[in-house]
Amino acid sequence: MSLLAQPVPELSPDLPAHAVDEAEKHLRDVLNIAIEHGPSHAALVVYDSRTGLSRALTEAYRRNLPGADFIDFDSMAPDDVLAAFKRMAPKDLVVLVQSTNFRLEAFRIRVELFKLGLKVIEHVHLSRMPGAQSEHYIEALSYDPAYFRGVGKALKARIDAAPSGRVCGGGEELVFASPFEPAKLNVGDYSEMNNVGGQFPIGEVFTEALDLEAVNGRVQVHVFGDTSYHTNRPEKPVTLVIERGRVVDAIDATPEFQQVLDIIRRDEGEVWVRELGLGMNRAFTRERRVDDIGTYERMCGIHLSLGAKHGVYPKPGFKRKDARYHIDVFAVTDAVYLGDERVYENGAWTVTD
Repeated sequence: MSLLAQPVPELSPDLPAHAVDEAEKHLRDVLNIAIEHGPSHAALVVYDSRTGLSRALTEAYRRNLPGADFIDFDSMAPDDVLAAFKRMAPKDLVVLVQSTNFRLEAFRIRVELFKLGLKVIEHVHLSRMPGAQSEHYIEALSYDPAYFRGVGKALKARIDAAPSGRVCGGGEELVFASPFEPAKLNVGDYSEMNNVGGQFPIGEVFTEALDLEAVNGRVQVHVFGDTSYHTNRPEKPVTLVIERGRVVDAIDATPEFQQVLDIIRRDEGEVWVRELGLGMNRAFTRERRVDDIGTYERMCGIHLSLGAKHGVYPKPGFKRKDARYHIDVFAVTDAVYLGDERVYENGAWTVTD
């Protein structure tokens, strides 16, 4: 019997049975609809059992992928894990269930798996979402293709055609007096992409101003990513004053938020506002949060990035080697306008195909 073929012991999920059942259902939809994984292709699940959430997701995958091979990352040598990857064929599936973030020396796992032509589902930093947050995370895995694909494509069409945009919230307004870069989708539709899969949960459309200096105004920040990559919620929102695409003041900044600004200014000279992210995942709201900033980024609302780094959209004057920071901050949002059309109201996107 090969090492991969050895039976996997049943693991206690440490979550209510209904939560594991919910994860099973949501992941079935992800596998069948978003990833389009079928029985003609192999599947490999690499997991750890360090947290209740990782055990729950592993159990859900075991139910959905009865023919898959399972590897406990903590019980195998790195070379054996790499060898297992390399035995797979193009269009096979690799699932990574990680309480932290698996390290294999210089091997950038998801990038290298894509190079092998494999489909990838990645769950990372699960240890940052304990207790009730684990159930929020599981809810965020729900995949409604009509919503994600329909609303996502409708937002992209409007972004790509809009001459300008506005984000309004808390009595403040941030104006993008410029057309936008072609929007990118993270909505579980990989039909026009080179790679299939990525980090889950999903649900985002993102862009940035063609002319970064055409971004001016004020915006209230209710959550930001701190230096430990956790969501940090000030007791009172921080009001950013933005002139010609740069943060020039932060009213009511907490010491932790000021630290983020100081680090960016120290290393980059000034604080640019780059990404305009339109989060779509309805499991996360201003009040319903998880601690992992990379997961909460999908929250249904607006987030911006602070810092010069945004490799998706090369800009004159921004050298990749000098652009070090991309810090997500989440805007108090009552309304979003693309051109003259209001596309966000009452905590939801209001456009359809």
